[in-house]
Amino acid sequence: MANPYRGEAALELDGRRFTLRLTLGALAELETAFGAEGLAALGKKLGAGKLAARDLLNLLGPLIRAGGERLGEHEIAGLITARDLPQVVESIAACFAAAMPQEDAARPHP
Repeated sequence: MANPYRGEAALELDGRRFTLRLTLGALAELETAFGAEGLAALGKKLGAGKLAARDLLNLLGPLIRAGGERLGEHEIAGLITARDLPQVVESIAACFAAAMPQEDAARPHP
């Protein structure tokens, strides 16, 4: 089960439940996948709002692996249908939001 206090979000694909987690390792993978030199450059690329299908796979792979699964992009791509895209985008956004809460957000600390 996903724990938002650990920067996690849940995603169900093809009847399987996955935990997405944003870790330092996942961020490093994302920097490489997007050719970004640093977190600020990665944030700028992701914040541009022009994500392609390949970008979703580049985002999802590291987050799923950081959540404990050992799946490659081809395996992940085989789980996703066009109907899943809204849920995929929502879960990726939820994972980032959980990992990087707003300063003024009322969030209890464990």
